[in-house]
Amino acid sequence: MRCTLLATATAVGLLLQAPAFAQSASPTLEDTEKFLKQAEVALNAESVRVNRIQWVNSTFLTEDTDALAAEAGARQTELSVRLALEASKFDKVEGLSDEVKRKLNILKGGIVLPAPTTAGAADQLNNISTKLQSAYGRGEGTLRGKPINGSDIEEQMSLNRNPEELKEMWTSWHDNVGAPMRADYQRLVGISNAGAKELGYPNVGTMWRSQYDMPADDVARLTDKIWADTKPLYDDLHCYVRGKLNEKYGDAVQPRTGPIRADLLGNMWAQEWTGIYDIVAPAGAGDIGYDPTELLKSAGYDDRKMVETGEAFFTSLGFDKLPDTFWKRSMFVKPADRDVVCHASAWDIDNQDDVRIKMCIKVNGQDFVTVHHELGHNFYQRAYKAQDFLHMNGANDGFHEAVGDTIALSITPEYLVQIGLLPKDKVPSSDKDIGLLLRQAMDKIAFMPFGLLVDKWRWAVFDGSVTPEGYNTAWNDLRLKYQGIQPPVERSEASFDPGAKYHIPATTPYLRYFLANVLQFQFYRAACEQSGWKGPLHRCSFYNNKEVGRKFNAMLEMGASRPWPDALEAFTGQREISGDAIIAYFAPLQAWLKEQNRGKSCGW
Repeated sequence: MRCTLLATATAVGLLLQAPAFAQSASPTLEDTEKFLKQAEVALNAESVRVNRIQWVNSTFLTEDTDALAAEAGARQTELSVRLALEASKFDKVEGLSDEVKRKLNILKGGIVLPAPTTAGAADQLNNISTKLQSAYGRGEGTLRGKPINGSDIEEQMSLNRNPEELKEMWTSWHDNVGAPMRADYQRLVGISNAGAKELGYPNVGTMWRSQYDMPADDVARLTDKIWADTKPLYDDLHCYVRGKLNEKYGDAVQPRTGPIRADLLGNMWAQEWTGIYDIVAPAGAGDIGYDPTELLKSAGYDDRKMVETGEAFFTSLGFDKLPDTFWKRSMFVKPADRDVVCHASAWDIDNQDDVRIKMCIKVNGQDFVTVHHELGHNFYQRAYKAQDFLHMNGANDGFHEAVGDTIALSITPEYLVQIGLLPKDKVPSSDKDIGLLLRQAMDKIAFMPFGLLVDKWRWAVFDGSVTPEGYNTAWNDLRLKYQGIQPPVERSEASFDPGAKYHIPATTPYLRYFLANVLQFQFYRAACEQSGWKGPLHRCSFYNNKEVGRKFNAMLEMGASRPWPDALEAFTGQREISGDAIIAYFAPLQAWLKEQNRGKSCGW
């Protein structure tokens, strides 16, 4: 452990008492570098204190831990805002290196939820933020009239095939969890926008987009281009799935034309559809001969074994094993005696080796993938731990999300054979490729529009083009426009359906997941090419390939020290985030989907 609580207080105190070099009429290069060193010491130390408090709050939700988390968050926000304001005063210093300029930009724009410097604003903002996250963690829906917690309701949404019960779960979750957040969320937007304006940004959304090594408006254009490239594949998938749901439930539940009813897609937010693969699987090709959940259960896997297997993929590439503290301090399952935030997350407590994951693991194929995803964060965090504090991050936030997902793409039949989960004679033959690709598309392609629209909605809320009177209408309009789905019941402005998605009350920017969904295929294709794989891309696994691991780690070690195109090029040879790899991966499936949809009225 590098910083004690005493060291934290001392470091922050030193910074707050330090001379304000930027107040000089002409601050020098030496002044700038000295300021940055002090800022990094203080932020590093403060982050350890806040991380510990937030960990306790997330794994032991009470009024007291809420209060501690809010207080700690307010203090960290005040420090970050003060540093951001100071950093802006060094912009015109002559002779600044690219590295120094990069650090100053990170300081100025890297605050997720800025507060203005008016007295009490940081406290108020963090009280609201903590309240919203805790409300989500404690949230419950109902099933057959009985309460059901968030972790269990997510599982039931993928297993239940009763449309009335699906409607009940969807509606109760959105009403019970989302609706009560509305007024607090409006206040959060107002306070944080005021903070962004003090820092020189028109609103929080623009501030978020400033961290992608390009003008903020170009970020929106990039995402629109990626979506335009991948939308035809999504449209083909939507048309096919809607037809299968119509066959399953009939016109009264799911009409054969128009939007899909959101609660029928196997996921509370319709963001991934693998839960209903059994409904849409094509005859013959769709029976791929194994079910990941059944394989895990038959092999006697429990939560720890799932995590150990995920770790083993990374160590097979040459990464060091996770420290003992990971196994002692992580939360793998939901405790029976208290409320926790079950939403899966990865933590780096001390910016060195105290890495952890927090999950409510269930032994199923979906959580097996999620484990690999979360561990990707932890191995990335350890790879860049030698960087300066301001560079201890992904090349951009999409990189951080993509690392574990790249590994998860390698959870192929061949990999399952290698780790002893699938007998070799059960590996699906080539005539099952459409089934394998369809199941993968139900996750990756189904996610694309949702991954984009969450922040599309938030950017509009922050810039004022969506006003509080239209929060819910705008949300469901975007869901219809991009996903082609609609709620199972009428919604009104008395509701706040965005709040029923964790990342809204948690104020976690969501563009990272959209970018990661594309980047992971670029990373994966590069890894497969480096490994010498010659078969179909979707069957490639680079498990146990040390050379791929060496090159992968070289990118991860860079952290945020270089612009993301440099990091991307280091591993893939490309300098642009592009949908070409994901389109190539699913090309055989898209041709098949077009044939299946022949004569149908697609679109909505």
